[in-house]
Amino acid sequence: MGDFLDDCTGSVFGPPGCFTCALPGTTMASTDRPFHVSTTGEPMNARRRTVLTAGAAGAAALVTGCGSSGDEGGGGDASGTPTASDTASPGTSPDASPGGEELAATSDIPVGGGTIFKERKVVVTQPEEGEFKAFSAVCTHAQCLVSTVSDGTINCPCHGSKFSITDAAVEASPATRPLPAEQITVSGGAIRLG
Repeated sequence: MGDFLDDCTGSVFGPPGCFTCALPGTTMASTDRPFHVSTTGEPMNARRRTVLTAGAAGAAALVTGCGSSGDEGGGGDASGTPTASDTASPGTSPDASPGGEELAATSDIPVGGGTIFKERKVVVTQPEEGEFKAFSAVCTHAQCLVSTVSDGTINCPCHGSKFSITDAAVEASPATRPLPAEQITVSGGAIRLG
């Protein structure tokens, strides 16, 4: 193989499979791995370039995923009325009891609608008078928090997915899976998580 490379040295148009390098008097056979010169003048191999490109793409995805496209405030419902989480005093949380953490009074959940508790990542709905359901408030498509409950659906602001207030079934894509159910207890006019 040394003779083959010797034949390439100094040749601008060397034998097939040879080409001259950027530096005078050096050549490279086509079987050698190509390299790129970095801004510092040092060779950058393909593996390093791939790792750096993947790292940059990952960082860009992380920054994009951390972006916000909606209200960062407390929970709310489609009517704009405050929820239990909106009315709690700063530095306090809703009352906890042996049956679970109290989310709201049953009268706070509109019939045919629902209320989102963003800090608890749960949405409570009342599809019919006296029937209460609870679901995760995290969209199954891209893990955004749902933002509103209106017209019989729980709505995600990120890509437009909609879920039924009755069973959290997908009403509009791109989500393909329903919201997971959450366990609640309704007793004495209070809705408790757990």
